[in-house]
Amino acid sequence: MIRAYKFLMRPTQGQQGALAEMLRDHCSLYNGALQERRDAYRHASKTTVRYGQQSAQLKDLRAFDPECQGRWSFSSQQATLRRLDKAFAAFFRRVKAGDKPGYPRFRSGKRFDTVDFPKDGDGCRWDSTPHDPVTRVRLQGVGHVKVHQHRPVAGKVKTISVKREGRRWYVILTADQAQPEPLPATGSVVGVDMGIANFLADSNGEFVPNPRHGAKASAKLEAAQQALSRCKRGSKRRRKAVDTVARLHRKVRRQRLDHAHKTALDLVREHDFVAHEDLKIRNMNRAPAPKPDPNQQGSFLPNGASAKAGLNRSIADAGWGVFLAILAAKAEGAGRQVMAVDPRNTSRTCPECRHVSAENRPTQEKFHCVSCDHTAHADTVGAINVLRAGLVRRDATLA
Repeated sequence: MIRAYKFLMRPTQGQQGALAEMLRDHCSLYNGALQERRDAYRHASKTTVRYGQQSAQLKDLRAFDPECQGRWSFSSQQATLRRLDKAFAAFFRRVKAGDKPGYPRFRSGKRFDTVDFPKDGDGCRWDSTPHDPVTRVRLQGVGHVKVHQHRPVAGKVKTISVKREGRRWYVILTADQAQPEPLPATGSVVGVDMGIANFLADSNGEFVPNPRHGAKASAKLEAAQQALSRCKRGSKRRRKAVDTVARLHRKVRRQRLDHAHKTALDLVREHDFVAHEDLKIRNMNRAPAPKPDPNQQGSFLPNGASAKAGLNRSIADAGWGVFLAILAAKAEGAGRQVMAVDPRNTSRTCPECRHVSAENRPTQEKFHCVSCDHTAHADTVGAINVLRAGLVRRDATLA
């Protein structure tokens, strides 16, 4: 089982400069490899350049530029070339599927923030000073960098990545672990219904409030964005304004992650089986299509885009996708079972008589069956139906 760990690094002033130079040179390598592919295909011969060919050129490139490309890990440079190769593979896959292609673009130095080391011990070394109580990671060309290791790393470290977030530097590890011992069985099963008014409702009638971290920080973010827009490009003041906006967004992201981890952990500890809706979040966030006015050329009819934009912001603020991914990972480690079910009509079906009707839900919160007069909270009804469908699917899988 593979698990990831993320720790804050505490580099010295000189090490920060070396880390920035490492990102800059890997970004230059990425852009140079992309330019080579573009030029080769634009040639009359329509030549296709692949990863193997570009990787074979690394030795000569390092020898030609020993002060920049030559001082970094060969394996990390191969990982950067593989990153470009994956971008092209995804581009051709989208073309074949008929989706919006999105041709790989050149990376700005400000947006190239990660360098990968495919193997611990090859250009990098985790816990490079085991005799010292302070944990360090050794990076080729940078040195031994202090790490704030706030929890132990279990298993064998496989890969190491260095990431820049604003003015902070992080090291991200992936470790190969043995399957942990499952948590003791509780005999409890639960269904959850994701929402906006409440983050989730379960089949036992309990609710988890929606913290709305993004909405609470919106006033500060708006002021910071306005201050950024008034700054002159390239100025010191603008750099400070960019850091302020990034810091606010980083805080909101970490708050969402913290809430998702705690909520998922509670579910995994208390229940052996968790059923949830199989939400297509990307489809739910799509903007409505424009409605041309048939009576006036060049004009459009109201299509509810403004209201849909507000709903999209609320969906993004809730962070359903992050929560469901964390829930699945925690359930795997705890020996619990998580199952996604079709969400259609889950909040319109009466859990008592099984009558399905849109009229069963007269308001967003209220459920009132027009057939048997059963009343309940609409989200609780949805969670009960999700649990029922999940149990049916689980039994069918085991049969």
